[in-house]
Amino acid sequence: MADRIGFIGVGTMGEPMCRNLARKSGLEVLAADRDDAPLRRLAADGVKAASIDEIAASCRTILLSLPGGKEVEQVCLGEGGLVSKAKLGWTVIDLSTAPVSLARRLYAEFEGMASAFADAPVARTRQAAIDGTLSIMVGGTPACFERIEPLLRHMASEVTYCGEAGSGQAVKILNNMILFQTGVALAEALSIARAHGVDGKVLFETLTKGSADSFALRNHGMKAMLPGVFPERAFSTEYALKDLSYAIEMAEERGVPALGADVARELMERAAELGHGKEYWPVLLRAIEDGTGKG
Repeated sequence: MADRIGFIGVGTMGEPMCRNLARKSGLEVLAADRDDAPLRRLAADGVKAASIDEIAASCRTILLSLPGGKEVEQVCLGEGGLVSKAKLGWTVIDLSTAPVSLARRLYAEFEGMASAFADAPVARTRQAAIDGTLSIMVGGTPACFERIEPLLRHMASEVTYCGEAGSGQAVKILNNMILFQTGVALAEALSIARAHGVDGKVLFETLTKGSADSFALRNHGMKAMLPGVFPERAFSTEYALKDLSYAIEMAEERGVPALGADVARELMERAAELGHGKEYWPVLLRAIEDGTGKG
């Protein structure tokens, strides 16, 4: 690996990932973002603010942490994008969640420029990003994975090779699809229990002792739905809808029914209509509680 790493996108998840990379890798890190605030905060950890052009000119390893496929496509394939600047020996690692088809296209484009590309989307919470305990799912060649795994482990406690290009995105997208559907079940159960005079705390605490126990219950259910706390600057309903749309797109491409995902999308869209688009996605509970949001 080169002694200098580029990091493009230091938002909600990108900032703590970039910080861990700078603190633990011993390498010089250059970061680019439209927002100066996280760049100023990262300066305390030795991260140098730079433009995308400056990163492309001086870094052989470049990581992306962007809101979604649209932004990844613009940075990589837009006018003056990274593909047009790619050099022999580059490694581009996309930590964003983006469509499988885009990951495979970028792999082909960078490979054509004698550069490597890996899709490496991250799972778990912002706190996990801060703690360096993310789960990262990687798609790309085995040789590329072997090369970048030590770098990724500065940001994650779990790093899994999932297969060829696009496989990391596929696994991450389906992980989120399952999580969102579980969230729907929790929100429905909580609403039904309350409607029948059953204490939601009793319900959820009891569920942790049986077969309905899950990460989603203990985190999204008990820490968000139960107290009704849905902060902004967490994983918002809008972002969740984006990821869910990627899953539904994958299903439609192969003619696979995804009825549960459709229900989750309907509830999230309703929550957004109610004004909760920027709030933490378990706020879909509000779409169930609202009379017009009931199926």
